[in-house]
Parts: sequence; C-alpha cells; structure tokens
Amino acid sequence: MLDQKDMAATETRTPEAPLRDEDGGLRADFVEQVRAGIEAEDAAALTDLIGELHQADVGDLLEALEPGLRPRLIELMGDAFDFTALTEVDDTVREDILEELPAETVAEGVRDLDSDDAVYILEDLPQAEQAEILEQLPPHERSALERSLYYPEGSAGRRMQTEFIAVAPFWTVGQAIDYMRETDDLPERFYELYVVDPGHRFLGAVALDRLMRTKRPVPIADLMDEERIRVLATDDQEKVARLFEHYNLVAAPVVDPGNRLVGVLTIDDIVDVIEEEADEDVKALGGVSSDEELSDSVWTITKGRFPWLLANLATALLASWVISRFEGALEKMVALAVLMPIVASMGGNAGTQTMTVAVRALATRELGRANTWRVVRRELLVGVLNGLGFAVIMGTIAALWFNVTDLGLVMALAMVTVLASAALGGILIPLSLYRLGVDPAVSSGPFVTTVTDVVGFFAFLGIASLWFGLR
Repeated sequence: MLDQKDMAATETRTPEAPLRDEDGGLRADFVEQVRAGIEAEDAAALTDLIGELHQADVGDLLEALEPGLRPRLIELMGDAFDFTALTEVDDTVREDILEELPAETVAEGVRDLDSDDAVYILEDLPQAEQAEILEQLPPHERSALERSLYYPEGSAGRRMQTEFIAVAPFWTVGQAIDYMRETDDLPERFYELYVVDPGHRFLGAVALDRLMRTKRPVPIADLMDEERIRVLATDDQEKVARLFEHYNLVAAPVVDPGNRLVGVLTIDDIVDVIEEEADEDVKALGGVSSDEELSDSVWTITKGRFPWLLANLATALLASWVISRFEGALEKMVALAVLMPIVASMGGNAGTQTMTVAVRALATRELGRANTWRVVRRELLVGVLNGLGFAVIMGTIAALWFNVTDLGLVMALAMVTVLASAALGGILIPLSLYRLGVDPAVSSGPFVTTVTDVVGFFAFLGIASLWFGLR
C-alpha cells in the first residue's frame, strides 16, 4: 500500500553497495546479512542495515525472509522498525506476522502511523485481536481507529486519513499560516485546508497554492471553495476512485451523513484502490480469487481455484453432450472431428475479447443504459465482420485441405455463426449478470465458455449434417 511518506523517502544505499540486483530483486547477500543478524540477535547491526531503508524495500525484505524470522526481525529492531512496511507485503504475510507479535508491540508500532495505514494493518485481523491491540492505545487514538474500522470494508471511511487541517471561516490567511507553522501535530503531507463551522460541518476548502498567494489579512471565508467535491464516508472506494479520475483530484474531504468532516482521501490512497480493483478484475477473469497471493499455501490456492474449474467442467460436459448428438455424422466424416476444435477455439477467443471489454466498461461505468444497445450492435457487427473474414480464410483452408469444396462452405457458414454468437454472448452475459447484481468479472467466464462451445459445436455439426445429409 502506498503512503504519503513514500513520496519523500529516499534510497540510502550507496552506489558501492546497491540494494538490488540487475533484475530488480533484493541482493541475495544483503538478505543473507539480515538473516545472519536475526540469528545472532544483533539489533544494532540490523538497525544499521535496514533502519533507513524505504518501507517498500523493507516490505520486500520481509517477504524474502523465512516466516519464522519476520516477527523476530521486528521485535529485535523495536522502535527502529517502521510498521508502514507491513502495508507493503502480501495480506497473508502481514497476517502471519501480526499473529506472532505481542499486542503491545503491534499497538506501539501503529501509534506512529497515519490513521489510514493503521486501519489497513488492523482491518483484516479477527475482532478479538483488533480489540486487544486497540486496548493498548490511548483513548483518543483508539477512538479514531475504531471509527474508521466501523465503516464498511471497501468504503471511503476505511481508506481515509483522520489527520487533516480544519480552520474556521473567520480566520485570516495570516492566522492559518501561523497555525501551520507553530503546530507540531500536522499531517505528514497535505494539499488543502478545510473550513468548518463550530459543529465541525464542512463549509469548503482552500487550496494551499491559493492560500500562499493571498495577503495575510484576507479572511479564509473569501478564499474557500464552497462547491468543493466531497465524498461520504460510506461511499464505495471504486466510486471515489472514479471521482478522482474524472475531476483530476489530488485530495477530497470525507464527510458523514450530517456533513461533518471526518477525514480526507489523497491521491496515494486512490492509486492503491485503482491498483487493487484492476488486480481483482484480472484475477476474476482468470477464475482466480481476488484474495489469492503469491505467498499463499498450496492448500489455500487449491481451494480457491477448485470452484472455477468445477464450473468449467460442467460447461465442458455440456459441450461434449452436444457433440454426442452428432456421433453418426462424425463417424461418416472424420474431417468434421479435425475441424471442430478450430471452430470452438475461434468462438471462445472472440467471446473472451468481447467479454473483457464489456466487464471493464461496466467496472468503470463507461457502459450504462444510455449506450447499451449501441455497444451491443457494434459488437455484433464486429463479430459478423470478423466471421466473414475468417469464413473466407477457413473455408478456403478446409476445402483445399480435404479436397471437398462443400466442406469449405460449411466451415464458412459455421465461422460466421460462431463469431457473431460469441460477440453477442460476450457482451449480453456480463450485462445480464450486472443487472442481476452479480459481479460480471467473477461469473461471466463459465457462461461465455458454455455459449461459445455449445453454439460452435452445434452450428458446425448441425450445418454439416444438413448440408451433407449425415445422420
């Protein structure tokens, strides 16, 4: 997970002792040095080795170490270990580490983090462990984290930072600047000030660049943008990410249903959301759980992938049943068995192309009721045109290959039918699932596979049977 502090962190390794090899991975000898330091319980050497490293590099190091060494490294380094590094590792690695660390150590580590990072580390823990860790924190810090954890998973409230700068509208520019100069407890990075009334209700925002270009006596009320885009703490993080993308935002205030300012989202938080959602969609299209990580065990991965493979087995059985209905035709004309996989493969690939575009368009809200039928017609036309093109290619190949002109015509008709059907299935199936409230990225694949295989085999063998009079 990216952090605002990432933007200011610098690599401390000298050119004479590079941290990474030519492939971008951590150097094996460096990892071995750290491993030796842990085994020797040499806290000073460990702090010297990694105390000043960027948290992303420390995250990579944790993943490179054996599971038993990870919590030992953190305990040996004590206060010198930056817990932000735990936001940079796989979920499975982080959970394993937190299970091994005492609650007091975790509580002390998250105290120094921005609230969004602290929530990211704690949110996947069982409630009993969360409560035990939170109990170790001072009341005001505990209550802030508890409020964020109260919001639904995947919401703006879970992603937001509760550290922000809020000022009154009657303050002057000079007062605001002096406040920022004299106050120690400010966010690590911020891009604007937020204006609130005595009830902490959001009134507007003032960008830092505008503040610094204005004379000191000018009231904040004269500068604030009252129409500033804001998000609800309960808004889905994907919706918020689209707002940032659409309006080119770098920060956005987060309010509760009573319009009280409760936090702020920044672009580094949204980059994480976009990356996670893209990763989830790619995995879903391949039938892989969004929770699967490279660090997962064999059994965990097997359990996650089995249901998808089972669904695909069902579609394969259905396709095989369709083939069995034309057993007589296949016995009389062996060429049909040779060409049949080509028809199914072309249909499957065409369906996957259309499905990928449709699922992505639905995820980004580019495909909606207003343009649904225009896009459906377009995809159907694409399928027909591709079908005509491959009808000529495969029809010619089939006729020359088996020296049967009519077989080329059958192949040509089948290619047009299959590619047009695949295009329709590739877009109508995700749309239908979306309308039913089912995630099309997760569920479209088996259905599209079924349509393309069944239609492909049925069209090709059916046309061949009618054309040649086979039974």
